[in-house]
Amino acid sequence: MTDKELKSEFKKRLDTEYTRFFPVEKLKELGYTRHSCNNCHKHFWSIEERTVCGEPACEGGYSFIGHKKEDVDFLEVWRRFSHQFEALGYTPIKRYPSVARWNPTMDFTIASIADFQPYVVSGEVEPPAKKLIVPQTCIRFNDIDNVGITGRHMTEFTMIGQHAFLKKEEFDQAELFHDYFTWYTKGMRLKTSEFVIHEDAWAGGGNFGPCLEFFSKGLEIGNQVYMLFEATPSGPKELRQKVLDMGMGQERPSWYLSGSPTAYDVNFPNVCKFLFSTCMIKQDKKMMERFIPLSGTLNIDEVDNIEEQWKEIAKRIDYDVETLKATVLPSAALYSIGDHTRTLLYTIADGALPGNVGGGYNLRVLYRRMMSFIEKYGWDIDLDKIIDLHARYLKPQYPELQEKAELVKKILEVEKRKYLQNKVRGAQAISHLIGQKTEAEIQEKLPELYDSQGILPEDIAHEAKKRGKIIRIPENFYAKVTERHENADKGKTQTKREEKLPLDDIPETIPLYFEQWNLVDFSAFVVSVIDNTFIVLDETAFYPTSGGQMHDIGTINSIPVLDVFKQGKHIIHVIDPTHQKIKKGDKVSCSIDFERRMQLAQHHTGAHILNGAARRILGEHIWQAGAAKTPEKARLDITHYDNLTDEEVTKIEELANKVIHENRPILKTLMDRNIAEREFGFTIYQGGAVPGKRLRIINILDFDVEACGGTHLDVTGDVYKIKIIRTTKIQDGVIRIEFVAGKAANAHADETASAATEVARILSCDIPQIPERCKELFDKWKRAGKAAKKGEALPPSLFVLTSTETTDGDALEEASKILKTQKEHLAKTVKRFKTELEKMKHVN
Repeated sequence: MTDKELKSEFKKRLDTEYTRFFPVEKLKELGYTRHSCNNCHKHFWSIEERTVCGEPACEGGYSFIGHKKEDVDFLEVWRRFSHQFEALGYTPIKRYPSVARWNPTMDFTIASIADFQPYVVSGEVEPPAKKLIVPQTCIRFNDIDNVGITGRHMTEFTMIGQHAFLKKEEFDQAELFHDYFTWYTKGMRLKTSEFVIHEDAWAGGGNFGPCLEFFSKGLEIGNQVYMLFEATPSGPKELRQKVLDMGMGQERPSWYLSGSPTAYDVNFPNVCKFLFSTCMIKQDKKMMERFIPLSGTLNIDEVDNIEEQWKEIAKRIDYDVETLKATVLPSAALYSIGDHTRTLLYTIADGALPGNVGGGYNLRVLYRRMMSFIEKYGWDIDLDKIIDLHARYLKPQYPELQEKAELVKKILEVEKRKYLQNKVRGAQAISHLIGQKTEAEIQEKLPELYDSQGILPEDIAHEAKKRGKIIRIPENFYAKVTERHENADKGKTQTKREEKLPLDDIPETIPLYFEQWNLVDFSAFVVSVIDNTFIVLDETAFYPTSGGQMHDIGTINSIPVLDVFKQGKHIIHVIDPTHQKIKKGDKVSCSIDFERRMQLAQHHTGAHILNGAARRILGEHIWQAGAAKTPEKARLDITHYDNLTDEEVTKIEELANKVIHENRPILKTLMDRNIAEREFGFTIYQGGAVPGKRLRIINILDFDVEACGGTHLDVTGDVYKIKIIRTTKIQDGVIRIEFVAGKAANAHADETASAATEVARILSCDIPQIPERCKELFDKWKRAGKAAKKGEALPPSLFVLTSTETTDGDALEEASKILKTQKEHLAKTVKRFKTELEKMKHVN
C-alpha cells in the first residue's frame, strides 16, 4: 500500500482501538474526555464539552488574532523550549543543514525527523542522543502560492523536533506525551481548557503509527507521531526501535501568544517593519482586522474555487472583493518577499544555488517571484539589506547565517544579472506569442514558458493588455510550475549498468582495495562462475567502475579481465569466455595493471585536492556535483554561480600543486556514520548521499575530508602535479573542470609544447610571438568578415602580418581556418598563453 492508503487503513483501526494506541489513561488523568466533531467527524480530546474539533474550517477561522497573551518572538520560543526540555532529560543539538545531502530521498530538509533518516530511524546507526530536541530549518515549496495570503504559510520554517529513539521496553508513550503536554501548560502558559488534542494516523517511508495533534483557537501548534510499526507484505510488523517524532513550527507559539495579525509580523518583525516603511504601505487597519482571521480559508490546496472564496470573505466582512484584494495583495507580496529572502538565506548559506534543475530550480522560482512583485508595484527594495536584517535577527540561534551573509548577497547579485538578461531575451518571445496566439492558447502556455524560458506570467499579461488581450494568471501558478518541473525531472533517467546476475546465495565480495591502493598481486577463491564470463571471487583487489572512477584491468590465472562492475555487494569480473575455463572453488592468481591503477588513483586523489582548492579559492558554496576519472584525464563538476575567470583557475591550480608539493598524508578510515558526521560535519557528502551505516573517510590532512570508496594514494606527493586543461559551464550553477594529473599531466605538457611549435610554424613566428600574432590575426579576421558582409574589397593591409611582414596568403588562410574553429576558446587562450610561456620554454 502507499503511505496514503496505509494511513487511511490504520486510521480505521484507531477509531475503535484508540485505547490501545493512544495514552488514554494519561489523558483522562489530566481531565480530558473524547468527542467527535460535528463537522469533520474527527475524534478529539478536550476538557470542556465541544461540538467542533478546533480545525480552522470547523472553528470558523482563527480566534486568537488580536488577543495578546504575552510578547514572545521567534527566538524566545526556542530559548524557553530548550530550557524546559533539557531539564526533562533531552539533549539539545544543533540544526542539520537545510540542504539534505546525507538523505538520498530529498534535496532539502523537510522535517526534523529527516535529520535521522534513514539509518538512525531504522536502528542501524546510533542517534546523537536517545532523547533529543533540535531547532531544524525546513524547506517546503508546495505552498508557494499561499505564502503571504493565509497569514501562516512559509517556504521556510523551523521545526522544533522532540525525538526519542528507544527500545520497546524503554518506550513510555504516556511519559513522552506528558513531556510535550507540559510545553503548553508551562512553556506557553495555557489553561488545559484552551487547547484540544486530535487523534490521527501517520504513515511515511513504510513506517506508520498513531498521531496526536494540538489545536487552539483554530491553529494547529504541533503534533506528536509515535512511529511503532513497519508495513511488510505479510502485514504490520512492530519496530525493534520505536521512534517519537514530535514536530512543532517554532513560528506557531510566537504567533499564537502575541496575537499578531500574521505569523510573519512576529517571526521576522524587523524585516516586516523595514519592508512596509520602505514601500510606504499603509494597511486599512479596520479591513485587515476583519480579514486576517478568515485568511486561513484561502488555502489553495483546500479550496476548489479560490475566486469564490475571496467573494465569500468579502461578503462576510462587508467589502467589495476588488477593494479587498487591492488592499490585501500588496501586503501579501511584501510578506512573501520577507519569507523568500529568509529561505534563500538559509539554503544558499547551506550550499544550495539557484538554477534550472533539482532543488535549485525552486530557489530560482522564489527569486523571480520576488522580482515580479517588486516590478508589479514599482517598489525600490534593497534585498541585500533584507538579507542582513534576517541574519542579524537570527544570529543568537543561528550565528552561521551572518558569517555567510556576504556570500549569499554576492550569489543573489549574480542571480539578478541573469534575471535581467532573461527579461531582455524574453521580450521578443512575448511579442511573437501575443501576436500569434489566442488568449486561451497563451494562458495554457504560461507554465511552459516560465519553466523553459523563465518568462514571468505578469510580463505576458502586461504586454497582452496593451494589445487588448486579457490573460488571467492562475492563483496556483507557482504550484503548477513546480509540479511541471518535478515531473520533467522524474522523467529523466540515468543509464546504469544492471546485469541482474543470479547471486542471491553467493556470499558478498570482500574488497581489498580500501586498505591498500597499490595491492596489485593477490590470490583468491572463486565463489561463482556464470556463463564462463562473469567471475565472482571471495575477495578482490580489482576496483569496479563506481563513484565516477573507471575499473581496473588485469588478469585472473593469466586470462585478461576486460571489465569489473558491482551488483549489490558483489564484485563481478568479466573475462573472455573463449579462454580456458575457471571453475567454482578454484584458487586463482590475480594481477592488476599497475600503471592504470596508479593513473586512476592519481586522478581520483587529484579530484579531491582540486575540490578542496576550489572551496578555499571560490568559497564554501562549492560542492562536488559530479566527477569522472579515466586513465587519460579526469573531470570535476562543482557548484558555482558564475564562469571561472583565468585568475581563479590559476589560483586553484597553484593551490592544488602546493598541496601536492607539501606531500601531505592521506588518511583512510572506516568510521561509524554518526561519528564521522560529528567529527567532520556534512561536507563529507561531496558526492551526495553515501549508503551504509559505516563510511570510508578520505582525509587529506588539514585540507579536504570526504566520504569516498575510491582508490586513493597515501600521500599527496604521489599525484606529482595537476594541470587544469579547461573549464566550462555545463549547466546553470555547475562548472566543469577538466584536468590531468601524474603522467597524464606530463603527456599533456608534451602535447601542448608540440601544438605551440605547430602554431608557430603556421603563423611564421617564434613561440613567444604567438599570443600577439593570434590577437592580430583574430582582429583582421573579424575586419575581413565585416568587409565581406558589406561587399567591400578587402584592403591589402589585412594580409600583412606586421611582426614578420610576411604575405604568405596560404599560411594566413590555414591559420584562419584554425582560428575559426577555435574562436570560442581563443580569447581565453590569448590571455593565458602569456602566463604559460615560461612553462613552455622549460618544456621545449
